Amino acid sequence: MKMLKTILVSGTALAASPVLAADIVIGVPNWPSVNATAHIMKVAIEQNLGLEVELQNGTNPIVFEAMDSGAMHVHPEVWLPNQQNLHDTFVKENGTVVMNSNGVEAFQGMCVDKTTADANGIVSIDDLTNPDIASLFDSDGDGQGELWIGAPGWASTNVEKIRAKSYGYDQTFTLTEIDETVAYGDLGNAITAGEPWAGFCYTPHYVFALHDLVVLEEPPYDPAKWNVTQPTDSANWLEESDAAVAWDSAYLHIHYAKSLETDYPEVATLLSNMKFDTDSVSAMTFALVIDGEEPLAYAENWVAENEDTVLGWLSN
Repeated sequence: MKMLKTILVSGTALAASPVLAADIVIGVPNWPSVNATAHIMKVAIEQNLGLEVELQNGTNPIVFEAMDSGAMHVHPEVWLPNQQNLHDTFVKENGTVVMNSNGVEAFQGMCVDKTTADANGIVSIDDLTNPDIASLFDSDGDGQGELWIGAPGWASTNVEKIRAKSYGYDQTFTLTEIDETVAYGDLGNAITAGEPWAGFCYTPHYVFALHDLVVLEEPPYDPAKWNVTQPTDSANWLEESDAAVAWDSAYLHIHYAKSLETDYPEVATLLSNMKFDTDSVSAMTFALVIDGEEPLAYAENWVAENEDTVLGWLSN
């Protein structure tokens, strides 16, 4: 949808010129699978519906707030329960955002490279509270191990701070927040050098196809023991929270602005029907990160190879 801009010179309207404005704006947070999914959406919409689609970077709260206001239209991959607070606010309370019910099953937990785990008998997340175990991961000599808990801006990173406090390994490890690409690059370097590595891990993801990792055992998820508050809900979120149990099963859901149902109903139909599975999303991340495929070119090939699937999404 193009808008016209009137050019004024000395208060006189001289002409109307087009201002480029995308019909659909897709928010793209900072992890590989959401980048792949966003580009597939862009190509599918542009090629089949003739609309202009723009991708904009943004954190989860920013994308949800933009869908609420109409500045953005799509979040390609909302992790639930990670972003449950945002889902509840904008889907359940405000009614301005819609969730696609076709979730991709996901796992989240804490991992250690298999060589270190086997050599030192590391099997449980409680082992991280052992100072002798933690010292194995001390690369800077400060007496504490280093443990990656996620990237800045991830809801799961906040939850991992809560879990570290709840289990007690925040006393034996320095909790690091860095971009995922850097963190998993560090993992690859550590394995090559025969050095220990510990950190957050999840599926769908390429990392399990590249490296042997041990997922640390935890008490099973218990909703009565999962008391998680996010910073968007309370200034004292960390002190108020406790979660000394495993993550519940997670699901990744497309969310989109409800306004699309009236403004661009064909787009809303596509977004409500889109469906991926864990293996296909893991393959997407492998292609972009490990094989180094350019996201737009990958998406164009994916859409061409899955033409029948895409046409099915467009059907009511």
